[in-house]
Amino acid sequence: MERLMQSLRMGINENLYLKDPESSELGKKIVEHSILMINEIGFESFTFKKLGTAIQSNESSIYRYFENKHKLLLYLASWYWGWLEYRMVFATYGISDNEKKLRRAIEILTQKVEEDTTFLHINEVILNKIVINEYSKSYLTKEVDKENKEGYFLVYKRLVNRLTEMIEAVDREYPYPISLASTIFEGSLHQYFLKEHFPALTNCNESVSPLEYFTDLIDRTLNLETNG
Repeated sequence: MERLMQSLRMGINENLYLKDPESSELGKKIVEHSILMINEIGFESFTFKKLGTAIQSNESSIYRYFENKHKLLLYLASWYWGWLEYRMVFATYGISDNEKKLRRAIEILTQKVEEDTTFLHINEVILNKIVINEYSKSYLTKEVDKENKEGYFLVYKRLVNRLTEMIEAVDREYPYPISLASTIFEGSLHQYFLKEHFPALTNCNESVSPLEYFTDLIDRTLNLETNG
């Protein structure tokens, strides 16, 4: 477990926090309850003052960990992508068949998230909901280019690159592997969002999952055998 914790923390840009929240019980409490509160009231309504009241701590104590709520959101997103990367690498390790490896990766990236009891202070199911509903707010800002250069999105980009390499291993002649990989990531979030909020705009529903849709997309795009 300790090695896993270190692996997840390594990918998170240290400039996203002033003090590592994993280094203290208060820091873990800030992360835990910020996830619950953002999910409950939304990122726009979320404030450090409200969080401080919820955890019975001074607002100033939260500012000792995070400069502002934007960086907290970036931290949560980086943690989520790092956790997902670990799951994908673990699930595909040792699979020698490139097609089976790609399919397994797609499954991990697009299936419904279940809670991982390894991290007691982080509910991955709720964090997944935040990523679906709020992640775009972390990069749809005027500072996105500056923050990108500073490495704030490194974990996400690394995860997309891993999937790109798997696509290239299956079909080296396919001309758009990066675009396809990023489409799967962004598209998966979007399909879950549409499924919940705009069901008339997607074929995904209670009987058709985003996993099925993206598996079919990969099969048709790369001309894979459907029984792979």
